[in-house]
This record gives sequence, C-alpha cells and structure tokens, in this order.
Amino acid sequence: RTGAITSACDRIEVALDGPGGHTARPHLTTDMVTAAARVAVDVPALIARRVDSRSGLAVTWGRIESGHAPNVIPQHAELSGTVRCLDLEAWRQAPDVVHAAIDEVATLHRAKSEINYVRGVPPVVNDPVVTELLRDAMTARRGTDSIETTEQSLGGEDFSWYLEHVPGALARLGVRTPGERTVRDLHQGDFDADERAITVGVELFTAAALLDATR
Repeated sequence: RTGAITSACDRIEVALDGPGGHTARPHLTTDMVTAAARVAVDVPALIARRVDSRSGLAVTWGRIESGHAPNVIPQHAELSGTVRCLDLEAWRQAPDVVHAAIDEVATLHRAKSEINYVRGVPPVVNDPVVTELLRDAMTARRGTDSIETTEQSLGGEDFSWYLEHVPGALARLGVRTPGERTVRDLHQGDFDADERAITVGVELFTAAALLDATR
C-alpha cells in the first residue's frame, strides 16, 4: 500500500476521584461507577463529533475498574485504553481533544479527573518509490498473484519512527495456510502462523535488495 498503512497509536490512563458513600444515598456522593461508565461511553462519542470523521480518531477502552462492595459507592475509578488515528495532523491535535472531552464528562458527574496521556507512534506512511520496489521484487519472484493491496489498519507500529528519517515501506506478510478459511486474530489465543511464510518474507527482502542494486 502506498501512503499510510497503519494508524497512530497512543495510550491513555484516567483516574477519577470524588467522595464516595452508601448506595442508599448517591445524591450525597460522586457516583463514581456511573461517572466512570459515562467517561467510557461519552468520551468516544464526543470526540467523534469534534474532529473530521475521515481522520479516524478513536478512543477505545481496554480496562475499567472501580469499587469492591455492592452497597458502597467507591471514591476512585480507573480507565485505560488507546487513542488511534489514521491522519497525522489529527494525531498531533489528539491530546488536547481527548483531554477536553474527559474533563467535560468527569466534571458533569462531579468527579475530579487526572489524565496520563502517553504518546505512542505516528502512522506508518509508505514511500511510493520503495513500495513500488517491493511490488516489483515480489512480482519477479512469485508473480502478480502473490500480491494484494491492503487496507489501512488501525494498528500501531513503531516502524513509523524510521520513516521519519529515511524513505521506506512496510508490507504485510500473509501467514494463513492456503485454503484455510478460519481467520485467527493476532491477539487471540488460537492464533497460529503457517511458518512457511517465513520463506516468502526472506524472498521478498532478498529480491528487493538485488533489484534495488540494479537500479
């Protein structure tokens, strides 16, 4: 794929605090579980209306934790997740946008918010010349049927930092056994790569190096 092939990816950690109490008297407390739930639900929705939807800026939570007893409103809650973005300029604006949305929702529910926004990686943006080199090398080695155009992914990849300094390109290597219809996600326990794909990856790099040397 020429151009952006992955997304930017940052990490966000949110701590919410407020006076807890008994579930019989929520009006005398900061209803912390409700506040955390509203941050989890409302912040992604707010952000979707504050940036261009084509930028793909998205907040997705991976952890939410609060409380220990069914009849006690806790004083503390924590959320953590990722901020992903397809567009470089929107990624640069993301911390301010996300901070503002979290503060607004937390304040609405009388919770004090503390935000730790950890910068991750920008999108991987493939150089068109290098991308074409990879395409030509694989075509020469295994034919046109060995190549497919891929969509831009919301996954993050630190290879992007290299491309801040030198032109390059990232390609995806198919690792499913030919003919198998089951799709196994990379982060699921039953993920299983067909290790014969390693040979294909080696062929791609060597063919690209040899082809580049002749240009």
